Amino acid sequence: MDLPFEASEYIGRQERVFAELPDSSILIIPTNDKKIRSNDVVYPFRPNSYMLYLCGWMEDEGVFVAHNHGGNINSTLFVPQRDTKKEIWEGIRIGVEGAKSWPVTTTSALENLESEIHQMIELSDHVFSISGVSKSIDDICNISDTIRDPRPIIDPLRRVKSTKEIQYMQEAANIASNAHKFAMMKASPNMGEWEIQSSVEARFMSSKSTWSFPSIVGGGGNATVLHYKSNDCIVRDGHLVLVDAGCEVSGYASDITRTWPINGSFTEPQKEIYELVLKAEKAGISACQVGSPWTHMHRVVSEIIAQGLIDLGVLKCDIHEALGDENKLDGPFRNFFMHGTGHFLGLDVHDVGGGRQGDPGAPESLEQGMVLTIEPGLYFADWRSDIKIPERYSGIGIRIEDDVLITNDGPVVLSASCPKEISEIESIVGSGV
Repeated sequence: MDLPFEASEYIGRQERVFAELPDSSILIIPTNDKKIRSNDVVYPFRPNSYMLYLCGWMEDEGVFVAHNHGGNINSTLFVPQRDTKKEIWEGIRIGVEGAKSWPVTTTSALENLESEIHQMIELSDHVFSISGVSKSIDDICNISDTIRDPRPIIDPLRRVKSTKEIQYMQEAANIASNAHKFAMMKASPNMGEWEIQSSVEARFMSSKSTWSFPSIVGGGGNATVLHYKSNDCIVRDGHLVLVDAGCEVSGYASDITRTWPINGSFTEPQKEIYELVLKAEKAGISACQVGSPWTHMHRVVSEIIAQGLIDLGVLKCDIHEALGDENKLDGPFRNFFMHGTGHFLGLDVHDVGGGRQGDPGAPESLEQGMVLTIEPGLYFADWRSDIKIPERYSGIGIRIEDDVLITNDGPVVLSASCPKEISEIESIVGSGV
């Protein structure tokens, strides 16, 4: 198994983390526990992102432990020993000896973890560990009453991506873009949402990738449910379908949303809402400039959405009332655009280091090397009774989302090859049936 990065990149990450920790600290990072799906069947394993970030260990049952006693960083990777009987059933493991090629000082058998880690904790003045990832590690760390969470230190370091990280994210965006385009080509009226999902995810698998989050495929009114997950309805002739799907390459995610007519032709009401969302999305991307406040793109998008809703007669007020509080942007336009404009993207599809606009821990401004999504949407759910839905747009849900790299020369759209212009979409949908 080859590591996705050179050892020097992992060592650099470890050094940057410990540069923020006090002397005599121990950092304990377990990978995720395996999860039971049913009886003796487990869910597909996905490593913990902090483990991937710090040392690249991809197998289950691994724990990364590092300390900086005396100013020197020493790290140990605890892994399962080779076991022929288990390997006959589950595959060959890397083992303690094989793990020595990983970017750590030393390796040790997982069965030694508890005794060795107790000694390390006793010699350390500060203990850092993420709780809730591994029950066994939580139990071990309970011997210390001064455990601190390292995520506020690590998360900001994950915001800015290296050249190699960006390469993986570009590859993931390319695969996802092709998958979305393939689903459009294979579309026809009265398809099942699950059939569209299978078109998308088949392209992921054929590219030796996997989804970075469960795919959302919502036809008609289902597109107005932000995290719709059933994917079990028929998409009727004349309806739009919203596909929110992305994949992973070496742990790094893509996240793309496209909305298109199942029959290949937008109706006039659909076109009016689509053009407004697309205009807002393009403006949000243009606002992704080095030095711009993290909240700026959301404000730009919100102003366009709010004014557009006024122009279409959906809102009967001026722009200031539509936007609401100057800082909160909580006016009535939020009845139809209820989520944030974007989030960081990386080892997690909703990557750490900022959340959405206004969340605690967000950066003051954008920096070169950050990767984020821009994803405005408008949703006119005909099932809602809390607001008045215009008959002309009833049942329409549209979101458009791209992956954007921040550079000193302006934003670069990693998912640019995924069609989103109305003319492109109408020429592609159904063309491969």
